[in-house]
Amino acid sequence: MKRYELIMHSPEETMSLARKLGEKLEAGSVVTLEGDLGAGKTTFTKGLAKGLGIEKTINSPTFTIVKEYQGRLPLYHMDVYRLEDEMEDLGFDEYFEGDGVTVIEWAHLIKTQLPKERLNIYLFHHGDHQRKLVMEPMGEWYEQLCKEILEA
Repeated sequence: MKRYELIMHSPEETMSLARKLGEKLEAGSVVTLEGDLGAGKTTFTKGLAKGLGIEKTINSPTFTIVKEYQGRLPLYHMDVYRLEDEMEDLGFDEYFEGDGVTVIEWAHLIKTQLPKERLNIYLFHHGDHQRKLVMEPMGEWYEQLCKEILEA
């Protein structure tokens, strides 16, 4: 699959791209977020939530593992950074195959439980005020989705 690399010049630009993505996601969509601390994973999720029509304030679920928000589709925002054991069965597949959109921060920590088809997004510091955003679609539907939002 192809990788798409972009330079984001502001948090607003990151949120705008994520909003476009959120507008096109369907039930059962899975988006993973990886990258540097403070590079914009939660900012990205805020934009994605806006695209899903969610008005509620989005913040990182670091201490609760999963936060749920209601919009056009439910958003399941996960932060698995503090999980003790990758193989711990917390019912992730019920979210992945459910009626909402799942966003997972630090997804590499549960890589064996992730669905084969998903959209991996990486955010890295790039200079003083910019971010490098890499989109890695896993599956034909996610590949088409990336093309649509990047051409819009």
